[in-house]
Amino acid sequence: MVTPYRVKQLQMREEAILDVAHVLLGKYGYDAMTMDDVAAEVGIAKASLYKHFESKEKLAAKTMVRLFDRTVSELAAQKAPTAYEKLRDMLEWALRERLKGGIPHLPSTSSTLEQSLMTDEPYLASLFTLNAALSQLVDQAKGEGAIAKELPTDYIVTAIYARTCDPTLEYMQRGKTYSDDEIVRFMVNGFFGGIVRAQ
Repeated sequence: MVTPYRVKQLQMREEAILDVAHVLLGKYGYDAMTMDDVAAEVGIAKASLYKHFESKEKLAAKTMVRLFDRTVSELAAQKAPTAYEKLRDMLEWALRERLKGGIPHLPSTSSTLEQSLMTDEPYLASLFTLNAALSQLVDQAKGEGAIAKELPTDYIVTAIYARTCDPTLEYMQRGKTYSDDEIVRFMVNGFFGGIVRAQ
C-alpha cells in the first residue's frame, strides 16, 4: 500500500518533471527535446521518468494542460474593469511567460505533436475550458465596442494564441535593443491596435 508520504513524493517529482519539460519545450521545441534531456535535468533515470509519463507525447500534453489551467486561473484572477483590458492583460502575461522561457499556447511548431494532442482527452478538455473563457471575453469586448464585431470570435482567440509563439518575440529579445517590457508593449499594442496610423 502506498503511504501518503510516498504519494506526495511522487507528486513532487511529477511537478519537477513538468517544470523541466516546460522549460525545455520552450527552449528547444517538441521535436528537439528528448526524454533523456528531461530525465537528466530532473536528475532521475529515464526508466523513472517513464513511470510518470509513458511517452514524450503524454509528457508534452500534460505540460500543455498545466499551462492552460494556469492561464484560466490567471484570467479569473484579473481585476481589469473591462473585458478588453482583461484580454490585453492575458496576452501580456502570456508573452512575459514566453520571454522567461515558457512554452507557447499554440504548439504549431510540430505537426507530430499537434496530431498527438488531438487524441488526448485531458488536453482537449483543458483547451475547451480555456477557449470558452477567452471566447466569452472576446464577445464581451465586442459588446463594449472595443473589438471589431465583424471578426469571428474563434479567429480572434486563435490569433491571441498565435502571438504567444510569434518568433518576433525571441528575435527582438536576442537583439538586446529593447527591454522585455518594451518588447511586450510593442507586441500587445501591435496586436490590439495594429500598425496603421490612426487617421
